[in-house]
Formats: sequence, C-alpha cells, structure tokens
Amino acid sequence: MTHETVGLSLLRNPVMNYAWGSRTAIADLLGQPQPAPQPEAELWLGDHPRAPSLLRRGDAWVSLATVIGSSPAAVLGEDVARRFGGRLPFLLKVLAAARPLSIQAHPDREQARRGFDRENAAGIPLAAAERSYSDDNHKPELLCALQPFCALCSLRPAADVLRQLEDLGADGLGPAATELRRGGRDGWRGFLRALLTLDRSQQRLVVDACAARIATRPPQPALEWVARLASAFPGDIGALAPLFLNLVRLQPGQALYQPAGELHAYLDGVGLELMANSDNVLRGGLTPKHVDVDGLLEILTCAERPPLVIRPEPVSAVERIYRTPADEFSLSVIDVDQAHGYRAPAARPVEILICVAGQATVAGDDGTAALTLGRGASLLAPAGIGYAISGRATVYRATVPPAV
Repeated sequence: MTHETVGLSLLRNPVMNYAWGSRTAIADLLGQPQPAPQPEAELWLGDHPRAPSLLRRGDAWVSLATVIGSSPAAVLGEDVARRFGGRLPFLLKVLAAARPLSIQAHPDREQARRGFDRENAAGIPLAAAERSYSDDNHKPELLCALQPFCALCSLRPAADVLRQLEDLGADGLGPAATELRRGGRDGWRGFLRALLTLDRSQQRLVVDACAARIATRPPQPALEWVARLASAFPGDIGALAPLFLNLVRLQPGQALYQPAGELHAYLDGVGLELMANSDNVLRGGLTPKHVDVDGLLEILTCAERPPLVIRPEPVSAVERIYRTPADEFSLSVIDVDQAHGYRAPAARPVEILICVAGQATVAGDDGTAALTLGRGASLLAPAGIGYAISGRATVYRATVPPAV
C-alpha cells in the first residue's frame, strides 16, 4: 500500500466466538439478527495481528495493521509512533459475558518478554492451545460497564478468607489454610498453589461440600456465586474464588482497572474493555483452556487490596474521562445532544470512536464527507485531523495519553 493521507475512516471489526460469549448482546449492538448462530464474546477494535479491524478505503476494506504499517507517524502521531514502535498501543473490545471467564492474570512487561522468549525457545507454536504468551507485551486493562457487570478481582484480607472457610467447614482445605495463616505474599502463594493443585477428585469433593452447605445458608452474593460457579464448572476448585477474591458489581458507566499481576475473573455482563495491545493470559481455573498454575503464580503480586473501581471525571460539558496510570490508553465518554456538540483539535494522537447509543455525525476539518455513527458503528480518527461530533449520541473515545 502506498503512503497516503488517511482521514476519518469507518471500521469493520472482527467478532471473536468463545464459548462464554452472548448470542444476543453484540448482535444487538451491531443491529444484527438475534440470536447469533454461535456465542459472540468479543468485538475487537484495533490492529492486533490475531484479528485486526478493517478500514474503509474507497470501495475496499483494508487491514488497519496494513494502514498503520504503511504510515505509522501519519496515523498514530509522531510521538505515539516513536514511543510504541509504530504500533497502535491499545486494543479496544466490546466484551459480552453470558458465562464466567477464567480465573486469570496478566504479566508485566518484563515477565511478558521472558515468557514469550521462553515459549518461543521451547518451540511452542503461537497458535498452540498450551501457549500462554502470544506476544511480549504487558496487559493492564480497564473494563467499563455498558450494562450491569459482575467481576471478581484482587485478594480479600486473609483473615476474612480464613473465617469464611472455617464457617463453611471447607473439609480438605486444611493445608491451604495453613499456608494462608503464614501471612504475607508467600502465604498467599502457598494458599493458591495448594488450592489450585488439589487432585481433581479432591477438588470435586471440596466444591460439592461447600455448595451443599451454602444451599442451607441465608442468601449472600459471594456465596451465591460460589454455588453458580460450582454448577457451571463441576469439580473445579476455581468455583471457590468468590471466597478469596472481591466480588464487584459495576453499574453502567463505572469501570474496573486491572494492573499487571492481579488475579481476576469476569462473571457476567457487557462492557467496553480497553487494554495494552496484548493477548497474554495466565489461567488458573474455570476454563477448558490451558491452565498454568506455576506460570500464574510466577506473575501474581499477591497483594490484598480493594478493587480499583473508577468513575469518570468531567473534563468538559460533554466529556468525562476514566483516569488510570496506563501509558498505552485512555478512555473517555462523550454525550452529545442538540444543544451541546464536541470538538476535537487537530493536535492530538490517534483515536478510535465507538457509538453505543443514539446517532452521531462526525465531520473532519480535512473537508472530506462527514460520517454517520449509529449504534455499534466505529471509526478511526488519525492524528492531526480536527473533527466535530454532533447529533444525539453516547460515544466512547479510546486514545493514547501524553507521555509523563
């Protein structure tokens, strides 16, 4: 592809079909027939090599990765292209979970480099089921709820966990509890190792016994989720995760930030997920996919802390921003109506916009035809082009924050 000026461009985005996905949520967002033929778990907006978005160029659709590769500075902005090696540094997804996702965590940069090199040296193909590292990048992520969203994240205080286990009479978890009583990060690592490496038959006995006891207790959200997970994943010790991870219930507009090394699992709901451009996942349970307990424990911070729930802060009459420490991404939400529009300056880096409600008109300052963004539609706004949004709509904007 020759070097050329890239203006505001509509995107066509791939849908990822995983078993835990919804057959209605993404189809509804895109205005497609429901139920979908198979579960639709994620809509990817970005240039990740596994599934890049396509960009409208005349009558053709071209890979966004190809467009950026041809003119990285023009598309990304000179500063972003220099800082991130000519790659779009973030990946935006619509995530629709009808069933719980795996218990998992993501590596930091150095861990990702080591893990990627290690699996390459072992000759594990990139597409192999037993592969944990598909690239050498870290993966901090932000999950912003579009509908009520349930998740498990970060470790609860050890004393509370021990009391809960004792109250449930969790037979078979004595060695794990002993490890946790040691305290500190080593205690947590010992607890998680003892728990996640239990013999499969023992896992089933423990989970079934806990579920039976929970059935006799007054309703409690965390215990109800243990019962639901025990039913959905029979004999998987990961069903006890609500006993040692914080249960978070996000309302639409609230977001959850996951730094590297934090154990978490998304349970149910629809949201926007914005992350560093990586697909590295270390899993510990609640999944038929590859589980790597040793690899998972290697990257965990094992720090007890409350969930990092973020509410957007107003930066103008129409825009609110979700502030995170991430270098690769920034998310904001723009609400326009007949009285209030939005204007973006030309002096800005690359952006991806997605409309989640209403209809907007996006007009660039480069004189090209204005684009219409209906619900589910998205576009690439390359660096260096000012634009205006009008109409009545809610639009999410993913971009790159300035270097600190």
